[in-house]
Amino acid sequence: MSSSSKEAILAAARRSAQAHGYGGLNFRDLAEEVGIKAASLYHHFPSKADLGAAVAKRYWEDTAADLDAMTAETPDAISALQRYPEIFRRSLESDHRLCMGSFMSAEYDDLPEPVKKEVQTFADINVAWLSQRLCAAGVIGTDESEARARAIFAAIAGAQLLARSRSSLSVFDALIQTYRSVGLLPA
Repeated sequence: MSSSSKEAILAAARRSAQAHGYGGLNFRDLAEEVGIKAASLYHHFPSKADLGAAVAKRYWEDTAADLDAMTAETPDAISALQRYPEIFRRSLESDHRLCMGSFMSAEYDDLPEPVKKEVQTFADINVAWLSQRLCAAGVIGTDESEARARAIFAAIAGAQLLARSRSSLSVFDALIQTYRSVGLLPA
Protein backbone atom coordinates (compact mmCIF):
# COMPACT_ATOMS: atom_id res chain seq x y z
CA MET A 1 0.00 0.00 0.00
CA SER A 2 1.37 3.39 -0.91
CA SER A 3 2.01 6.29 1.43
CA SER A 4 -0.86 8.12 -0.30
CA SER A 5 -3.17 5.28 0.76
CA LYS A 6 -1.88 5.58 4.31
CA GLU A 7 -2.56 9.33 4.23
CA ALA A 8 -6.06 8.71 2.86
CA ILE A 9 -6.71 6.24 5.67
CA LEU A 10 -5.47 8.74 8.28
CA ALA A 11 -7.64 11.49 6.79
CA ALA A 12 -10.73 9.27 6.72
CA ALA A 13 -10.03 8.04 10.26
CA ARG A 14 -9.64 11.63 11.46
CA ARG A 15 -13.02 12.62 10.02
CA SER A 16 -14.60 9.55 11.57
CA ALA A 17 -13.00 10.15 14.98
CA GLN A 18 -14.11 13.79 14.94
CA ALA A 19 -17.68 12.70 14.24
CA HIS A 20 -17.86 9.47 16.27
CA GLY A 21 -14.80 9.28 18.52
CA TYR A 22 -12.43 6.37 18.92
CA GLY A 23 -15.36 3.98 19.26
CA GLY A 24 -16.48 5.00 15.77
CA LEU A 25 -13.25 3.92 14.07
CA ASN A 26 -14.25 0.93 11.98
CA PHE A 27 -11.79 -0.71 9.59
CA ARG A 28 -14.50 -1.90 7.19
CA ASP A 29 -16.10 1.55 6.95
CA LEU A 30 -12.74 3.26 6.55
CA ALA A 31 -11.66 0.83 3.83
CA GLU A 32 -14.90 1.45 1.96
CA GLU A 33 -14.46 5.22 2.23
CA VAL A 34 -10.86 5.05 1.01
CA GLY A 35 -11.67 2.47 -1.69
CA ILE A 36 -9.47 -0.40 -0.52
CA LYS A 37 -10.00 -3.81 1.06
CA ALA A 38 -10.39 -3.83 4.85
CA ALA A 39 -7.49 -6.29 5.16
CA SER A 40 -5.24 -3.72 3.44
CA LEU A 41 -5.60 -1.33 6.38
CA TYR A 42 -3.79 -3.83 8.60
CA HIS A 43 -0.66 -3.37 6.47
CA HIS A 44 -0.09 0.07 8.04
CA PHE A 45 -2.18 -0.25 11.18
CA PRO A 46 -2.05 -3.74 12.71
CA SER A 47 -4.77 -2.87 15.23
CA LYS A 48 -7.43 -0.32 15.98
CA ALA A 49 -5.20 0.96 18.82
CA ASP A 50 -2.36 1.55 16.33
CA LEU A 51 -4.72 3.43 14.01
CA GLY A 52 -6.21 5.45 16.87
CA ALA A 53 -2.77 6.41 18.19
CA ALA A 54 -1.56 7.38 14.71
CA VAL A 55 -4.64 9.52 14.08
CA ALA A 56 -4.41 11.21 17.48
CA LYS A 57 -0.68 11.82 17.05
CA ARG A 58 -1.21 13.33 13.58
CA TYR A 59 -3.99 15.48 15.02
CA TRP A 60 -1.83 17.00 17.76
CA GLU A 61 1.07 17.41 15.32
CA ASP A 62 -1.24 19.31 12.94
CA THR A 63 -2.52 21.40 15.83
CA ALA A 64 1.03 22.17 16.99
CA ALA A 65 1.85 23.28 13.43
CA ASP A 66 -1.29 25.46 13.39
CA LEU A 67 -0.26 27.03 16.69
CA ASP A 68 3.27 27.63 15.44
CA ALA A 69 1.89 29.21 12.26
CA MET A 70 -0.47 31.37 14.32
CA THR A 71 2.47 32.55 16.44
CA ALA A 72 4.49 33.36 13.31
CA GLU A 73 1.59 35.12 11.59
CA THR A 74 0.47 36.91 14.73
CA PRO A 75 3.57 37.73 16.79
CA ASP A 76 1.51 39.95 19.11
CA ALA A 77 0.59 37.55 21.92
CA ILE A 78 -2.79 39.18 22.65
CA SER A 79 -3.82 38.90 19.01
CA ALA A 80 -2.66 35.26 18.91
CA LEU A 81 -4.76 34.50 22.01
CA GLN A 82 -7.74 36.18 20.36
CA ARG A 83 -7.29 33.93 17.33
CA TYR A 84 -6.90 30.70 19.33
CA PRO A 85 -10.61 29.71 19.21
CA GLU A 86 -10.38 29.58 15.40
CA ILE A 87 -8.72 26.18 15.68
CA PHE A 88 -11.78 24.71 17.41
CA ARG A 89 -14.22 26.62 15.21
CA ARG A 90 -12.77 25.02 12.07
CA SER A 91 -13.87 21.58 13.29
CA LEU A 92 -17.40 22.85 13.77
CA GLU A 93 -17.34 24.40 10.30
CA SER A 94 -16.79 20.90 8.92
CA ASP A 95 -20.21 19.27 9.46
CA HIS A 96 -20.23 20.23 13.15
CA ARG A 97 -17.38 17.89 13.98
CA LEU A 98 -15.59 18.12 17.29
CA CYS A 99 -11.98 18.60 18.08
CA MET A 100 -10.76 15.01 18.08
CA GLY A 101 -8.87 15.56 21.33
CA SER A 102 -12.10 16.53 23.04
CA PHE A 103 -14.04 13.61 21.62
CA MET A 104 -11.40 11.07 22.58
CA SER A 105 -10.98 12.63 26.02
CA ALA A 106 -14.64 11.86 26.66
CA GLU A 107 -13.86 8.19 25.88
CA TYR A 108 -10.66 8.21 27.94
CA ASP A 109 -11.43 5.24 30.20
CA ASP A 110 -12.00 3.02 27.17
CA LEU A 111 -8.94 4.08 25.17
CA PRO A 112 -5.87 1.88 24.75
CA GLU A 113 -2.77 3.28 26.47
CA PRO A 114 -1.04 4.44 23.25
CA VAL A 115 -4.13 6.47 22.29
CA LYS A 116 -4.42 7.92 25.80
CA LYS A 117 -0.82 9.14 25.54
CA GLU A 118 -1.50 10.98 22.28
CA VAL A 119 -4.74 12.50 23.61
CA GLN A 120 -2.85 13.79 26.65
CA THR A 121 -0.18 15.24 24.37
CA PHE A 122 -2.86 17.14 22.44
CA ALA A 123 -4.05 18.80 25.64
CA ASP A 124 -0.47 19.43 26.79
CA ILE A 125 0.57 21.24 23.59
CA ASN A 126 -2.53 23.44 23.74
CA VAL A 127 -2.03 24.31 27.40
CA ALA A 128 1.69 24.99 26.89
CA TRP A 129 1.01 27.29 23.91
CA LEU A 130 -1.71 29.16 25.79
CA SER A 131 0.49 29.49 28.86
CA GLN A 132 3.36 30.88 26.80
CA ARG A 133 1.11 33.37 25.00
CA LEU A 134 -0.50 34.49 28.28
CA CYS A 135 2.93 35.18 29.77
CA ALA A 136 4.19 36.89 26.62
CA ALA A 137 1.12 39.12 26.63
CA GLY A 138 1.66 40.05 30.27
CA VAL A 139 -1.89 38.91 31.03
CA ILE A 140 -0.79 36.77 33.95
CA GLY A 141 2.41 35.73 35.71
CA THR A 142 4.17 32.47 35.05
CA ASP A 143 3.06 31.05 38.40
CA GLU A 144 -0.61 31.22 37.35
CA SER A 145 -0.33 30.84 33.58
CA GLU A 146 -0.77 27.06 33.38
CA ALA A 147 -3.97 27.09 35.46
CA ARG A 148 -5.39 29.91 33.32
CA ALA A 149 -4.33 28.11 30.14
CA ARG A 150 -6.13 24.94 31.28
CA ALA A 151 -9.26 26.97 32.02
CA ILE A 152 -9.18 28.54 28.55
CA PHE A 153 -8.59 25.19 26.86
CA ALA A 154 -11.44 23.56 28.79
CA ALA A 155 -13.79 26.49 28.19
CA ILE A 156 -13.22 26.54 24.44
CA ALA A 157 -13.58 22.76 24.19
CA GLY A 158 -16.80 23.08 26.19
CA ALA A 159 -18.06 25.81 23.88
CA GLN A 160 -17.44 23.49 20.98
CA LEU A 161 -19.40 20.68 22.66
CA LEU A 162 -22.38 22.92 23.32
CA ALA A 163 -22.29 24.34 19.79
CA ARG A 164 -22.19 20.84 18.32
CA SER A 165 -25.17 19.77 20.39
CA ARG A 166 -27.08 22.67 18.81
CA SER A 167 -25.50 22.37 15.33
CA SER A 168 -24.82 26.07 15.63
CA LEU A 169 -21.68 28.07 15.00
CA SER A 170 -23.43 31.09 16.49
CA VAL A 171 -23.59 29.32 19.87
CA PHE A 172 -19.81 28.81 19.73
CA ASP A 173 -19.21 32.42 18.70
CA ALA A 174 -21.48 33.75 21.45
CA LEU A 175 -19.69 31.70 24.10
CA ILE A 176 -16.28 32.87 22.89
CA GLN A 177 -17.52 36.45 23.06
CA THR A 178 -18.73 35.81 26.61
CA TYR A 179 -15.31 34.43 27.56
CA ARG A 180 -13.82 37.66 26.26
CA SER A 181 -16.30 39.90 28.04
CA VAL A 182 -15.70 38.22 31.40
CA GLY A 183 -11.93 38.31 30.93
CA LEU A 184 -11.10 34.63 30.49
CA LEU A 185 -9.84 35.43 26.98
CA PRO A 186 -8.33 38.76 26.00
CA ALA A 187 -10.86 41.00 24.29
